[in-house]
Amino acid sequence: MRILFIIPYPLRQAPSQRFRFEQYIDFINQNNIITDFAPFLNSKTWQILYKPGSNFQKTKGIIKGFLNRFILLFKLGKYNAIFIHREACPIGPAFFEFIIGNIFKKKIIFDFDDAIWLHDVSEANGKLGWLKNPGKTEKIIKYSKLVTAGNDYLSSFAKDFNSNVFIIPTTIDTDYHKKIAATKKKITIGWTGTATTIKHFELAYSILNKVKIKYGEKINILLISNKPAENAPFEIEFQPWNKDTEIEDLCKIDIGIMPLPDDQWAKGKCGFKGLQYMALEIATIMSPVGVNSEIISDGTNGFLADSEDEWLQKLCLLIESESLRNEFGKKARETIVKYYSVESQKNKYLEILHNAAKS
Repeated sequence: MRILFIIPYPLRQAPSQRFRFEQYIDFINQNNIITDFAPFLNSKTWQILYKPGSNFQKTKGIIKGFLNRFILLFKLGKYNAIFIHREACPIGPAFFEFIIGNIFKKKIIFDFDDAIWLHDVSEANGKLGWLKNPGKTEKIIKYSKLVTAGNDYLSSFAKDFNSNVFIIPTTIDTDYHKKIAATKKKITIGWTGTATTIKHFELAYSILNKVKIKYGEKINILLISNKPAENAPFEIEFQPWNKDTEIEDLCKIDIGIMPLPDDQWAKGKCGFKGLQYMALEIATIMSPVGVNSEIISDGTNGFLADSEDEWLQKLCLLIESESLRNEFGKKARETIVKYYSVESQKNKYLEILHNAAKS
C-alpha cells in the first residue's frame, strides 16, 4: 500500500505537520504502508516566506510550487490514497483537489487543524493574505473520501459536507517530550509559537506587566519563537526556535501560558502549545477557548483563566507555590500520555489510513 502526502510545508519544519502526522510516519511505514511526500514550498522559500523583503525569491518559490503540483498529477497512478493536509495549493480554488478526487478518482484523506474556512490573517502573513481562499475548504471536504479533524469544533464543521469524519487530536511524542532538569535562578513564565500567532502572546502584555511589577527580578519572561515580540512594556528573553534544542529551551519554563481571544478562529485551535508544556510537566495556564477546556481540568492538571483578574490571580498562585507547579506538572503529563500522545492515537490513525486506502 502506498500513500502520497500532499503538504504545504517542507518536512520537519512546521508545527502543524510535525504534530498532526509526521510523528506517525515511522509507525505507518512499519505497518506496510509506503509514504511519499510532496510539499508545496521548498525549504528555501519556507525560510523567507514571513520575513520582510525577498519578494522575487518568494514569488519564484510559489510559482515553482504551483508548477510542481501540475507535474504531480501525472504521478498519482501508483498511490492507493492521497493524504492532503490543509490544502494542496495556497493559490486559487480547490482545483487540484477536484482533479485528484473527481477526474483521477483517487481517494482523498483530508486533514485540518484550524478553522481554515475563515479568513484569518496575522501581521506576519498579511501581505500574503490575498493568496488565501478559505471558501474552498468545504469543497475539499466534499471531494474527500474521509476527513480527520483536530477537535470537535472542526469536526462539526466538516460533518456538514462529509459524513465520514474522524477526530484525531494533535498529539505529542512523549518519548521525545521528556522533562530535562534545568538550573534556574528565576521563575520563568514562557510562551512558544510562531510569527503568525505571536499576536496571542501580546494579549498577555498587561497581565505580565502587572506580574513583573509585583515580583520584579524574581520573574523572567521567555519567548520561544521565530520572531521577537514588539512593544512589550517589560523585558523579554527571546530564544529563537531551534528544532535541535526545542526541548531543552522549553524546559527552562516553569509556567507555560496560552492566552487566546474568544473568537471563531481560536475555537478551532488544537491546544498545541498547552500540550507541549503539559508533556514536559510544565504548570500550564490556558484561556478556556475551544479544546483547551477539554485538555485542562481547572485546578487539577493546570489552570483555565478568562478575565485579566483571573489570569493574574492564578499566575500568582503558581509563582508563589513550587509544590503546586510540580503537582500540576505531574498531572498534566499523565493527561497527555493517556489522551494526547502518539502512543494513545497511533492504532486509530493506522486504522483510518488502511480503511481509506482499501475501501
